[in-house]
Amino acid sequence: MVGFITDNMAPLMFGALVLFLLMGFPVAFALAANGLVFGLIGMELGLLTPALMQALPERVFGIMRNDTLLAIPFFTFMGLILERSGMAEDLLDTIGQLFGPIRGGLAYAVIFVGALLAATTGVVAASVISMGLISLPIMLRYGYDRRVASGVIAASGTLAQIIPPSLVLIVLADQLGRSVGDMYAGALIPGLVLTGLYTLYIFGTSIIRPQAVPALPLEARTLHGMKLFIRVITTLVPPLVLIFLVLGTIFIGIATPTEGGAMGAAGAILLALAKKQLGWSLLRQAMDSTAKLSSFVVFILIGSTVFGLIFRAVNGDLWVEHLLIGLPGGQLGFLIVCNILIFVLAFFLDFFELAFIIVPLLGPVADKLGIDLIWFGVLLGVNMQTSFMHPPFGFALFFLRSVAPKVDYTDKITGKLIAKVTTGQIYWGAVPFVIIQLIMVALVITFPGLVDAGLDHGPAIDLDKVKIEIPSFEDNAAPPFPGQGDDSNNDIMKQFQQK
Repeated sequence: MVGFITDNMAPLMFGALVLFLLMGFPVAFALAANGLVFGLIGMELGLLTPALMQALPERVFGIMRNDTLLAIPFFTFMGLILERSGMAEDLLDTIGQLFGPIRGGLAYAVIFVGALLAATTGVVAASVISMGLISLPIMLRYGYDRRVASGVIAASGTLAQIIPPSLVLIVLADQLGRSVGDMYAGALIPGLVLTGLYTLYIFGTSIIRPQAVPALPLEARTLHGMKLFIRVITTLVPPLVLIFLVLGTIFIGIATPTEGGAMGAAGAILLALAKKQLGWSLLRQAMDSTAKLSSFVVFILIGSTVFGLIFRAVNGDLWVEHLLIGLPGGQLGFLIVCNILIFVLAFFLDFFELAFIIVPLLGPVADKLGIDLIWFGVLLGVNMQTSFMHPPFGFALFFLRSVAPKVDYTDKITGKLIAKVTTGQIYWGAVPFVIIQLIMVALVITFPGLVDAGLDHGPAIDLDKVKIEIPSFEDNAAPPFPGQGDDSNNDIMKQFQQK
């Protein structure tokens, strides 16, 4: 029995983590507990030395010193301020009036506003809830199919996952050891293409099933001519200016992502002040939610650091490499397996958990296969969108369910009886958009230039320059988890690393 445990520490450790997660144990504590327990087992069996644990405090402080992660609270705070200040409501009302005369106009407005909110908030929950509260009653009032309405709202909200300044792109860049600015630049075109695919789906629906996406009736179009033009200018210009301040300065190299996030947070406060919506209650709610999300991220990151240190010390990284590098099909086979794995795990885990648990295991293997990690990170980011849309555990579906009408009600404007939106209708409405997201994954693999167009280096995959190099390690230790702070060269780890 002892020999079996000694020979299979890595798979046993990974299996124990999966068991903890299936039991519903909090992810941060499941990661840390697995690392500590198997670390003690390894020391008891003589596989590890107690000095290895001395690296943990330095790694935790390395996380605290990581300036890249400061962008997460900045962008979260910016998004919450904008969402609570009524920007989404103004955008949806104005763009709905603009597109109202055509079939599917409200759906187009939801997609367009979803993209704008994604580029200003970066928070899926804020986008889905605000659009669900504002646009879903209007779409139901004017006869939209419940499945189409639910699906387009949930899917448009998840654009915040891939269009910069996405929070998951910050985490992916950190975990893969790459620049957040490069990750943002690489994700911009795929995010816009995905937005176009959503629009194309609504266009196809308006042709095949026009009754599912009717145009606004004439009496609902209250803005015309110069009034509509002025409303469009005054409503669209402020968020577009904010987008340039945040993303433009990052892309042209004037500001770092952290500095861009700080400018975005300040700009959001100024916009809320200009709309006379800024108050102590708004600030307190935004700061409370930001503190909770930031603490959630840091706790998972600390847990993954503990797990990663022990997992690599027992050569878990080599175990994963041997499993994945030996797959048939080379790079393509690896990419197919990775995306199937992410897609399946997305049924049970959210994108933060996937980024902190799975990505650090896949990243080194992709690097050894000659795959550009920026391209790989964007590909995984597109795939992780499905974690918000998967029935039955998609968080975007939960957010929409929380604000969708649960009982039949009488509309106050038209006086018509409006039927409730069922959970099944929300689930079925999400299915076409999950398929579109998978098509986008295939497009990124087939056309790497979608990502590379925004970057300075060569193609993501160069089949002529693939080089596989497996390092040897002594003393049962390994290099630190990528992107987990800046302590990779400290004196403690030098005792355990032999290149």
